Amino acid sequence: MFHSIPLTRPLTPLLDQAGTPDQLRRLPETALPALARELREYLLWCTGQTGGHFGAGLGVIELTIALHYVYNTPEDRLVWDVGHQAYPHKILTGRKEQMLTMRHKDGLAAFPRREESPYDTFGVGHSSTSISAALGMALAARRQLSGRKVAAVIGDGAMTAGMAFEALNDAAHHAADMLVILNDNAMSISHNVGGLSNYLARIWSSRSYIALREGGKKVLASMPSAWNFARRTEESMKHLVSSPGALFEAIGFNYVGPIDGHNLEELVQVIRNLKHAPGPQLLHVYTTKGKGFSPAEADPIGYHAITKIAPANQRGQSPAPKLPKYSDIFGDWLCDMAAADHRLIGITPAMCEGSGMVRFARQFPDRYHDVAIAEQHAVTLAAGMACEGLKPVVAIYSTFLQRGYDQLVHDVALQNLDVTFGIDRAGLVGEDGPTHAGAYDYAYMRTIPNMVILAPADENECRQMLYTAYQHPGPAAVRYPRGTGPGVAIENAMTALPFGRGEVRRQGQRVALLSFGSLLAAALKAADALDATVANMRWVKPLDGELVRELAATHDLLVTLEEHAVMGGAGSAVNEWLAQAGITRPVLNLGIPDAFIEHAAHGEMLAACGLDAAGIEQAVRRRLAALS
Repeated sequence: MFHSIPLTRPLTPLLDQAGTPDQLRRLPETALPALARELREYLLWCTGQTGGHFGAGLGVIELTIALHYVYNTPEDRLVWDVGHQAYPHKILTGRKEQMLTMRHKDGLAAFPRREESPYDTFGVGHSSTSISAALGMALAARRQLSGRKVAAVIGDGAMTAGMAFEALNDAAHHAADMLVILNDNAMSISHNVGGLSNYLARIWSSRSYIALREGGKKVLASMPSAWNFARRTEESMKHLVSSPGALFEAIGFNYVGPIDGHNLEELVQVIRNLKHAPGPQLLHVYTTKGKGFSPAEADPIGYHAITKIAPANQRGQSPAPKLPKYSDIFGDWLCDMAAADHRLIGITPAMCEGSGMVRFARQFPDRYHDVAIAEQHAVTLAAGMACEGLKPVVAIYSTFLQRGYDQLVHDVALQNLDVTFGIDRAGLVGEDGPTHAGAYDYAYMRTIPNMVILAPADENECRQMLYTAYQHPGPAAVRYPRGTGPGVAIENAMTALPFGRGEVRRQGQRVALLSFGSLLAAALKAADALDATVANMRWVKPLDGELVRELAATHDLLVTLEEHAVMGGAGSAVNEWLAQAGITRPVLNLGIPDAFIEHAAHGEMLAACGLDAAGIEQAVRRRLAALS
């Protein structure tokens, strides 16, 4: 057990010999527990240097070793769900010396990525995709007669999503030869641990038992009563020690477990047996998130991810005053609004901490609904509540609302229901990279009738816009970025903003910068160098057309700014409005280009897109030169 993160690189003689799965498979099985300790210590050290996802990787050290030890990766396919737990996988697949580049510009990605390694068989970032992807690979292997084996690892949290069960059902329908490993680390599915459970898991996964089971089916097929008796006996034994298996058996999987996910001898033997078993297999393992690091075991939520440890010369210094995060501003507003309106209900799809809802959940437990990883259900649940006169507020990341788009259209907007969306992590999100970028929400929301979209430029606007959206008697979304804002003081009083109206923040000449949301501070800085007018547009939908008309009439060039994809974004809305009004005026649309922006620090990503003050100024000067 480790009690602190190593500050110096640990010695890892065994791990140094297992730099690839081929090398790992040359080690004797008796060496694997010692390898697990070295891998855990190395993971602690390198994550302390870089920051990043933490507890999940510590919990699957033994499972990762066992899978690469038994399966012939990368020829055999190993699919990870979400990818938070994939750091040990990266270390064991030839990327150990690159781990200090994790989440840095041009370094390793935070999640499995096909372009990065042949061992990363499927790119992930969103949950509950692993079984579908693995099934596709298993069916391809069957069609190609390749003999490849396929395994998917999915957490008990990700198993709550409907997509996972859709895939399980289809895998059973096809009788696909594949292994699904349910990594149960949060007691979402009840544990039943003990010697009998482990002993029977060994039996049920053994080749002899599977052969006997399949042979028994054929022999007893002509004797239905005998077969039914044998089947009921087997099911009763499994129910005796592992009631969660009933669901998977009913779907059509052979269920094995639960077993200890930190017992390497047990894992290797059972996985080795199941690797060659015909048909869909499900192995239920129980693990401890943060295993081997006592602070993370005690607080698995707090240690889901960590920031990098400060260098020695900075330790002991007083930290700089902290600005409130936008998620904290949302959480404070939610509590204040709930105290003022008993109709408010808070809903989140498994993002309580990330969306700033911890205090709300504690103060208003009967009005707090965490629906697990079920974004579609979250949106339609809100719609149903709105039908009955409640005022639901859905807290959701921009990248996750994409998964509930059909429900947003058909269940909320089509019926013009009073649902407020607090859309967090909008725009570029830094080190998590393109899988988590909120770059498309303007485009996919502003085309929907009845939708209202607001984009705050600072902390106080975020609070006031949330109140404004809540007062609107229909679907309304407030879209705010990850992290902190420019440091504007927040007013406790809640005041509704004028509907559909922007404001001019700076008066200048020739050029008008129309800023939507988070880029206002950069726009103002660029405008000082350009002597440009700056408009804080505030509303993406409805667009303040009269302000656009006024700016077009008094300036030579309109420049739209947004931390969103240029295609289909707020700038496109300005272009459409001008065309509809018959106004001809040069327009420069600045935003995220038609590309996935790779992970880096948030400021580096903005600079790469030309959305910092220097990039905005340079782009405007180029366009002015072309016009003249």
